[in-house]
Amino acid sequence: MTTVIVDYESGNLHSAEKAFQRMAREGGAGDVRVTSDPDVILGADRIVLPGDGAFPACRAALFDHRGVYEAIHETVITRGHPFLGICIGMQMLATHGLEYCETSGFDWIGGTVVPITPADAALKVPHMGWNDLVVDQIHPVLSGIPTGQHAYFVHSYQFQVADPAHLLAHVDYGGPVTAIVGRDNIIGTQFHPEKSQQTGLALIANFLAWRP
Repeated sequence: MTTVIVDYESGNLHSAEKAFQRMAREGGAGDVRVTSDPDVILGADRIVLPGDGAFPACRAALFDHRGVYEAIHETVITRGHPFLGICIGMQMLATHGLEYCETSGFDWIGGTVVPITPADAALKVPHMGWNDLVVDQIHPVLSGIPTGQHAYFVHSYQFQVADPAHLLAHVDYGGPVTAIVGRDNIIGTQFHPEKSQQTGLALIANFLAWRP
């Protein structure tokens, strides 16, 4: 079994690679590879799409790597293999994003990526640091992760889902802010599981064991 972390030059992948390798080793979940090779992506059992930065720039960088998106789509949508998007990788699942300009996403989960607008003006944007998860939907990837577990966030925009059934968890930051989305074989976290200590490692282990 192989888990591929897609490298499209959008962020430092070292900590994600180490966290996934550790949990794969502990759970007997096979190999973890970081690659931008479409052929390797097509051979993956699981896909992880990370990302840091602005929505339009990350989308452009991903599609600049010829054949990468097509390989991801074939593996996830056509073949139904598990997918985990992290941070901008999660936001890419949306129909479109409104950061700087309207930009098309994958449209795998309907919704829009919009600015965070806390009701309390004292709360700063970006939303940065630890926050407590509120679990909205039961999901295998959240096994053993109850409401109140904390995760690490760094973002100024959030994914507003069109269908409430696709909102798996949120946090409170002057109002609800989307933390986890998902449907079928697809899941995305706004927070960084590789930086979220035991909560993040538990989620990674659950993802590696998930059989949608």
